[in-house]
Amino acid sequence: MYASDPLAPSLHAHLWQSCPDRPVLYFSPKSLQENYRRFASGFDGLVTYVVKANASCLVLDNLALAGLTTFDVASPVEMQTVRAAVPNAVLHYHNPVRSPIEIAAAKRFGIRSWSVDSREELDKLSGLPSGAEIAVRLYVPVAGAAYDFGLKFGAGPAQAAALLRCVKQRGLTPSLTFHPGTQCTDPAAWVQYIDVAYEVSQRAETALKRLNVGGGFTVWRERQAPDLERVFDRISDQTIALFRAKSPALVCEPGRAMVASAFTLAVKIKALRGLRTLFLNDGIYGLLAEFRDLGVPQRYQLWRAGRRVTGPSAAYTVFGPTCDSIDQLPSPLHLPKSAQEGDYLLFPAIGAYSLSLATSFNGYGGGDIVAVGDL
Repeated sequence: MYASDPLAPSLHAHLWQSCPDRPVLYFSPKSLQENYRRFASGFDGLVTYVVKANASCLVLDNLALAGLTTFDVASPVEMQTVRAAVPNAVLHYHNPVRSPIEIAAAKRFGIRSWSVDSREELDKLSGLPSGAEIAVRLYVPVAGAAYDFGLKFGAGPAQAAALLRCVKQRGLTPSLTFHPGTQCTDPAAWVQYIDVAYEVSQRAETALKRLNVGGGFTVWRERQAPDLERVFDRISDQTIALFRAKSPALVCEPGRAMVASAFTLAVKIKALRGLRTLFLNDGIYGLLAEFRDLGVPQRYQLWRAGRRVTGPSAAYTVFGPTCDSIDQLPSPLHLPKSAQEGDYLLFPAIGAYSLSLATSFNGYGGGDIVAVGDL
């Protein structure tokens, strides 16, 4: 059961019938729900979804239909978005820096779990009812991620222990949360964090209700698909080995790994200049925005009139459609030398941080979403 009936049996059926001039995000409800079920069956704990990755109502509705109950939100706008799509959703508010007005709004939305990484932020939550869950955000420098989330948020081990003691003394429910960083390829990063989380709880002499191991789970951007089950097993095994009978309940909060592979982007070559420069109908101000930070993925294909274009390739400099000269992909695309105006480029696994980062600069950005049976 899906929240929307597919408009076309497949991506290719729609693409070659419509030949769109605008970028199109092809969405597979089936793929999204399969992603949730993979987490739900493989991860030994509560699976939540980070709304910032893609807040489309199609995504929220289909995750709820698949059985997901809990959403991680970072702002009152995201709270409202989830409530409108899934009225009975459980909300976790794990953005650890908030204004008083945001806190008041969060209380109205019935937030069930809060995070903090400083005494000042904990003090702002003085009006919470007894027993409310406070997850202290822990930071430890670890390797393996595309970039480090700890540069902005998180308390070191000593500060985290002190915060846990304060949470307990105030009659609130203490938990710990962390994030190893986006596209984290090494399970050892989670193991290292769990080691320190155990040490922090021992130093604080505080039993944890829950241990939130964050997101950071990788998606298939390069040549090899990620082994998420290996990460799940390492998380569970290390938690049990250290905490034993007092093991906290585990929570994860995937965003990218939940939604990315459920979308494929089709963009059109608008023009070619010289031998090896081309212009697309989307760029870094639009749905390709994250390419600036993570680089261009290797899994893209060139298509023409229903057939994949292959053959000897060359490196092309690629510009987006806006009149800003920095609207350029950070590295060349290696495409067949026969590429021509009107061809389509397909970028798979682009459902995360595409819609949520796209602007409307110059009247571009965004694109149409088309639900399909198969990508």
